[in-house]
Amino acid sequence: MQTTRQLLSKCKRWLVGGAGRWRRRRSGFAPFSVSSNNPYIMEGVRREELAPPTIASKVSPSAKKALLILNCVLLSLGNCGGPLSMRLYFIHGGNRVWLSAFLETGGWPFTLIVLIVLYFHRRCSTLVYMRPRVFLAAAVIGVLTGVDDFLYACGVSRLPVSTTSLIIASQLGFTAFFAFLLVKQKFTPYSINAVMLLTIGAAVLALHTSSDLPNGESRAEYLKGFFMTVAAAALYGLVLPMVEMTYNKAKQAITYTLVLEIQTVICLFATIFCTTGMIINNDFKAIPREAKEYALGEPEYYVVLCVNAIFWQCFFLGAIGVVFCASSLLSGIIIAVLLPVTEVLAVVFYKEHFQAEKGVALVLSLWGFTSYFYGEYKVMKKMELERQSLNDRSVDLPQINYSSV
Repeated sequence: MQTTRQLLSKCKRWLVGGAGRWRRRRSGFAPFSVSSNNPYIMEGVRREELAPPTIASKVSPSAKKALLILNCVLLSLGNCGGPLSMRLYFIHGGNRVWLSAFLETGGWPFTLIVLIVLYFHRRCSTLVYMRPRVFLAAAVIGVLTGVDDFLYACGVSRLPVSTTSLIIASQLGFTAFFAFLLVKQKFTPYSINAVMLLTIGAAVLALHTSSDLPNGESRAEYLKGFFMTVAAAALYGLVLPMVEMTYNKAKQAITYTLVLEIQTVICLFATIFCTTGMIINNDFKAIPREAKEYALGEPEYYVVLCVNAIFWQCFFLGAIGVVFCASSLLSGIIIAVLLPVTEVLAVVFYKEHFQAEKGVALVLSLWGFTSYFYGEYKVMKKMELERQSLNDRSVDLPQINYSSV
């Protein structure tokens, strides 16, 4: 008799607790689980208290597709136009490396304009979502980005665009290595294969430099540009996992607005770093004189600088938008697919030589990209299936056999 009463009492407590959990789910509460969209949503905390409203939650699927298409176009324009416009500055008489580095992130006010539009769109009293720890991390990453901009500008000033693009492709290998160290991303056979292929491609270019020297440039200057471009690829391969680690340790919801705020701070501090270099190098005093001596003309000089800054901001905004609307995988695929497009444009507009070595390096790079992204695609599909399985199990309430009570 006592055993039956205890059993009935336990069932009653379980039913009351189960109903309470069901009401919490219905009223906007959610238990912590892998299937949650935000890893910082825990039981007893409302979603709206942690995740500020984003533009994605207020637009229709058709509008989100239109936004994705727009960001793909911006990414394509920036990825191809950025290196070409920067090289255009150098081949017609420009020689200010710090100025070119400045232009890579100097267009950050365009991102600020987007943030202002989003602020009025969401009609929220919160002006800035970024917390101090995230701001500090973004500032450090911004300084590293400024160093990377300088290294990349040094490479573009000495190397053809087609060569620079192929060397930058090795960034994927460095990204995989630093992601393994910082965010514990596991190596797969596909990523290992990609790293090996990209390394071989860069080595092929390094061993055949004599036929790729620009007019009037020594082999020593060419090798200096080559290794500085490799250093730029390595440093940016470190920056990307650092950004991901910042997202993971932010302890707040990651929204499109917050991502734009982080990107703005990164570009701002990178611009401050490059501005300091320009001041030390007396670039501001030299710009008017260089504009008068520019081969295309003084007005065209300033047009080239403005177009350069706009192209790079298109790249940053497009990359962020594609990641938000779709995935980082799609962003990487678009950049990889545009690699041969940049090569062809450099050959057409600047009459660059495209030797057999570059053809081999291009094939190896595309092969490495394909291997890496196919491996990432398989990992994402597996994670999605596991997440869906956990989600199904978290929704279904356990059943009780009442016939034994």
